[in-house]
Amino acid sequence: MKSRAKAIAIFFAAFATLLIFDHWPYLKLPFFWDELGQFVPASLDLYQSGAWVAKSTLPNVHPPGVMAYLALVWRIFGFSIPATRVAMLIFASCGVLFSFLLAIRLCRKTAGAPAFAAVIFLLATPMFYTQSMMAQLDMPAMTLTALALLLFLDDRFAWCAVACSALVLVKETGISTPFVFAAWLWLREKKRREALYFLAPAIALAAWLLVLRHATGHWLGNEEFAKYNVGDSLKPAHILGTLERRFYFLFISDGLWIGAITLFIGARLLRGREWSIAFLTGGAQILLVSVFGGASLDRYATPVFPILYAAIAAAGSVYPRSWRWATQGAMTFGLLLGLFWNPPYPFSYENNLAMTDFVALQRDAASWLEAWAPGKRVASSWPFTDAVQRPEMGYIHRPMNVQAAPDFRLESLAGLNLRRVDVLVVFSKTWEPEGFLDWDWFHRYLRRNWGFHRQATSEEIRRGLGFHPVMKITRRGQWIEIYLPDRRREL
Repeated sequence: MKSRAKAIAIFFAAFATLLIFDHWPYLKLPFFWDELGQFVPASLDLYQSGAWVAKSTLPNVHPPGVMAYLALVWRIFGFSIPATRVAMLIFASCGVLFSFLLAIRLCRKTAGAPAFAAVIFLLATPMFYTQSMMAQLDMPAMTLTALALLLFLDDRFAWCAVACSALVLVKETGISTPFVFAAWLWLREKKRREALYFLAPAIALAAWLLVLRHATGHWLGNEEFAKYNVGDSLKPAHILGTLERRFYFLFISDGLWIGAITLFIGARLLRGREWSIAFLTGGAQILLVSVFGGASLDRYATPVFPILYAAIAAAGSVYPRSWRWATQGAMTFGLLLGLFWNPPYPFSYENNLAMTDFVALQRDAASWLEAWAPGKRVASSWPFTDAVQRPEMGYIHRPMNVQAAPDFRLESLAGLNLRRVDVLVVFSKTWEPEGFLDWDWFHRYLRRNWGFHRQATSEEIRRGLGFHPVMKITRRGQWIEIYLPDRRREL
């Protein structure tokens, strides 16, 4: 027992060292997108004033588990961006460890060393690389899902229920996992008393919803969030489009098509109680985040990575050794390439290192404004407007006076009080590869199902709003542009 604990500690230390060293260039990276818009402000509210329901940002249904974790870290080490990044990397290291142990458990009857391959796949995944350092919910949800599944397969049901309770207090969609466990015990194994343990996560989530309802008057925190993530997402076309997106992300993108072929060929090896429970857990999670969630972000699929990669690694043992190494090496290369290569279609910047380019552009523009337009009135759209209002997010030293447009359509910009705007900042809010959106059918599909709209061009802004560009910064296909009104040629 002591030797096993020592081995686990050694593996954890190795994973943590590797992750922190691998992310060293980004430990001071300013907060990105939902970090600065939701999760870090909510964590600061808890850290600074003990508010479990966010006050400095719009509250929503997301439970306070990660926020409480960060508040505790800041209480010990003080608030800073590096402390936050390292705290999340430590959490991610636990996720790699639990994924490794889960792969060992699932693949113990499989030839070769599939658990190591599963970990290599996870570490090479672009989404895991970015999420592992970000103050968001999906990587912690992955960590706790892997832990809960590992405990369940070991028949440690009471501890599994505790892990599931922590899971649903990190992300509400984690409720699908204890539901699967309870249903399996109740219907398949007739262990009714043990199945009742999994009422605990439902009670924990219900308690949070009651707190949220009492504080905000809404079960999901605010009406807009409920409409976007529940009401609008329940449309059949949206659900179908999301499922298609999940399939592409998990089985085709970044070399994963190689793993999908391996799964098809080696499916006969993935049978029995343990694989059935694992696949039900992953499938329930994918189904839940495909039915609910207006944005349908790819990161919502992060919790299934440990199951998917263990399955691909185990199925690979159907190949001869040389073929197994070749396919696993090719898939790993494809995943690593995806970290740096931006696809020729719209995608979320957080899916790979495009997020660091986005942050660098926003930081450069904010620095320019601080140097050349101090005290001026700035108009832009979120998240830049939040970035230049909160110095703790890492972009500026003093808050700026801003007006926020909902997006960069010409009609949205025209709706601002332009007489009170000294500087307009426009940036590539979405990835738009040149020529791809010229396909009218695709543009209509994106607009109808994902709310996508083309941004105003520089010429439209000049002619329609009377602003002219004075500076444009580009970085690997992304850009940010600063405009001045024609009535004010110099600052």
